[in-house]
This record gives sequence, C-alpha cells and structure tokens, in this order.
Amino acid sequence: MTAIHRWTPSPEFKNFQVQLNRLFEPYVRTDDEDLVSGNWLPPVDVAETQDRIVVRAELPGVNQDQIQIEFENGLLTIRGERNFQKQDGTTWHRVERVYGSFSRTFTLPRSVDAEKISAAYRDGVLEIEVPKKEEAKPKQIRIAVK
Repeated sequence: MTAIHRWTPSPEFKNFQVQLNRLFEPYVRTDDEDLVSGNWLPPVDVAETQDRIVVRAELPGVNQDQIQIEFENGLLTIRGERNFQKQDGTTWHRVERVYGSFSRTFTLPRSVDAEKISAAYRDGVLEIEVPKKEEAKPKQIRIAVK
C-alpha cells in the first residue's frame, strides 16, 4: 500500500511566503473600494534643448480639469487624479489600470523663465514647455583676426 504524506511547509518557507505576499499585496485588489484609492506615478519624459526644457507626462483617462501644474522656488509640480467609474451591476474580473491621485515634482535650474511656462494636453499626453531666460542661452563669441 502506498502512503500519501501531507506536505508541511518549513518555518523558513512560511516566512518566505509571508514576505512574497507583502511584496505583491499592493497589486492585488479585492473589492471595488480598492479600485478608487491609491497613488500612482505617471511616466514622464524630460528633455532639454538650448532654449527650453520640455516635460511630457502620460495621463490617459485623466480629465484636463483634474490636472494642476505649479512652479514655485524652482520646483515644477504636476498633480492630478484619475477616477474609477463604477457601473451598477458590473462585476470586474480584472483591473490593471491604477486609479487615484498622483503628484510628480521636478527641480528645474534657475535659468528658466517662469513667466513664460506653457502647457498643452492632447491625446492623454501633457506637455509642459519651460523656456530658458535669454541670459542662460549659449552665446557665440567671435574671434577677431588681427
């Protein structure tokens, strides 16, 4: 007769399982209330040319009126919120998009012209242009031939 033995995890394995569960816990959602809370970080690109700095943030599903942009003491901050729209009678089997508020802050050099910062929002991408002050732009110096 073949005996079937029940596997009993060792204390080390149990500790590993607890740590693994903690690692993935923020990504496991259990009810609709979990869908609407939390923070997320939209991906952002920051580029620089000779005359400006450009910040692009991916904000799909965020209404333009829920985006705030502030510049103070050399810090550019983008804040907003993406809301989850509940639908009565709907059972969600998978929710992979993140909902809730977000905030991203970037330190910009003193050479930017805060009065001329502009922003545009198109197709879920926020683009902020931060021009540099005239004195911060590179200057060509001509060499006199003698």
